[in-house]
Amino acid sequence: MRMHASEFAPVAWKEPDARPAAVVAGLGTCLPRTEISNASLAEHLDTSDGWIRTRTGIASRRRAAPDASMTDLACAAAANALRSAGCTTVDALVLATTTPDRPCPAAAPEVAHRVGQGAIPAFDVSAVCSGFIYATATAAGLISAGIADSVLVTAAETYSRIVDPADRSTAVLFGDGAGAVVLRRGTAGEPGALLAFDLGSDGGGRDVIHVPGERERPEGGRWFTMAGRKVYLRAIEQMTSSAQRVMKDCAWSPETVGAFVAHQANARIIDAVADRLQVPSAAAVCEIARVGNTAAASIPLALADATEGGRLKPGDRTVLTAFGGGLTWGSAALTWPRLTPVRSEI
Repeated sequence: MRMHASEFAPVAWKEPDARPAAVVAGLGTCLPRTEISNASLAEHLDTSDGWIRTRTGIASRRRAAPDASMTDLACAAAANALRSAGCTTVDALVLATTTPDRPCPAAAPEVAHRVGQGAIPAFDVSAVCSGFIYATATAAGLISAGIADSVLVTAAETYSRIVDPADRSTAVLFGDGAGAVVLRRGTAGEPGALLAFDLGSDGGGRDVIHVPGERERPEGGRWFTMAGRKVYLRAIEQMTSSAQRVMKDCAWSPETVGAFVAHQANARIIDAVADRLQVPSAAAVCEIARVGNTAAASIPLALADATEGGRLKPGDRTVLTAFGGGLTWGSAALTWPRLTPVRSEI
C-alpha cells in the first residue's frame, strides 16, 4: 500500500468505536467557468426564468467549453480532493460517469495517470445519477477487503454533450461538473466514517432514463431522454425507502439527522423526500440553483457548497441518497468530518 492512515490527523471523537471503516478525508470539486442562465435558455426555448425556477429550483448551470473534456473536469476535482486530504498518493481510483469522452478505454486509468498515481488499479462505474454512491460503496469495499488503504472516488459529467439543446424538458435541467473524495482506512468512531450503505436497481425501468444505442436509434435520435413524471415519482419512492434503511442500520431517528444531501435533480424532489423522512427542514441541503443537475457529480458538489456555507458541520449525522437511470438508487450514512473543500474552475 502507498498511503498510511498516519498521513491524516483524525479528529478526536467522544464515542470511540474501533470497528474498521472507510473514512472521508478530503473533498474536491471542479466546475466549468461558463455559466448558462435561465434567461439565456429562454432566448431559444419556449420557457422562462420563472417557469424553470418554479418547477426545478434551478437558476443557472455550468457548461464545459468545447476544448474541455469530462476527463479534464475529473482530473481537476481529483487533484483538489488530494490537496484537501493533505496526501499525494492513494492505492486505487474509482470514477463515476455516464458521459465518458469515449466508449473505450475507461477514463479512470487516464485520470490516475494525470494526477500522478502511476499504476494503481483504476476503473469506471456507470450508475447514472446514483454513480457517486455506487462508486463510494465500491471504494469502501476495497478498503474493507484489505485491497487498498486509500481510494480516490471521483464523479464527473458533461451532460451538455448528450442533452438535446432544443428539448425544453431536459436542456434546462442539466449542467456539467465534477467532485471527488479521498477515502482512507480508519474506524467507525471517527468523524467521516461511512457507517452504512444501501444499493438497489430495477432494470425493468431501463427506458425511463435513456440514451439510445446505435442499434435502437431512430433517425436523429441520439439524445438523452427522460420520462419526467415517472422519474419524479420513482425518485421520491426509492430515495425515501433507501435513506430510511441506512438510518435504521445506524439507529438514527429522523430528528437527529444534521444533514440530508440528496442527488440534486430537482428542488421539489429533495423537499418531498426530506418531508417523507421527517428530517428537520434545516437539514435538507439544496444547492441546485447555481449548477443544475450534474448527475453523478451532484452530491460531492452539494457537500462542498454546504460545508463552505456552514450548513454541513463536523459531527453532523449525514445521510446521502440518489436515484438514477438503470434504474438505480443508493444511500450512505456517515458522520461529517472537519475538512476544507478545495475547488477550482476550468
